Amino acid sequence: MIVNNVSLECVAVKKEQYPNDSKPEIAFVGKSNVGKSSLINTMVNRKSLARTSQNPGKTRTINFYNIENLLYFVDLPGYGYAKAPKTEIVKWGKMIESYLLKRNELKAIIMLVDIRHDPSENDKMMYDWLKHYGHKIILVATKSDKLKRSQVNKYLSNIRKGLNLENEDKVIPFSSLKRIGIEELWNIIELKIN
Repeated sequence: MIVNNVSLECVAVKKEQYPNDSKPEIAFVGKSNVGKSSLINTMVNRKSLARTSQNPGKTRTINFYNIENLLYFVDLPGYGYAKAPKTEIVKWGKMIESYLLKRNELKAIIMLVDIRHDPSENDKMMYDWLKHYGHKIILVATKSDKLKRSQVNKYLSNIRKGLNLENEDKVIPFSSLKRIGIEELWNIIELKIN
């Protein structure tokens, strides 16, 4: 998809604040600092639409990005480590769970994992939880530019084993820096929203 028009439609912490125009939604989940905001910026060819930070826990709300007035990218707060009080982190968990369980417009979930590391316990819990509720999950392995090309398949295999993926489950290597995986990911997203 060629993206010319994109904007932050709304910032929400409860369902009354979500957009109500019935556009399809693609949600982005992953642990803090895995690269959700960078991936969104890369997919829409913008440098700073979604705010990025070196500090985990920058995204603390559900951010709806209007893409070409056709769909929303929904950036959810990261799970796992974040520089925030525990009470705040618990609130994020409830906010994320509520969105993922009750949002009819949600067409697919892009789950990000860092290609360099085996899936964490939080990654496994999130993946299993999403599967349990019947969500369509697109797995993306971020930061693939940090590996040599010859290492990528080995690390993808570690992710597949760590999450106990089926043969037909796909993991897309992605790099915001080298712009790897953009077209493949857009092709999958377009199939999910049509």
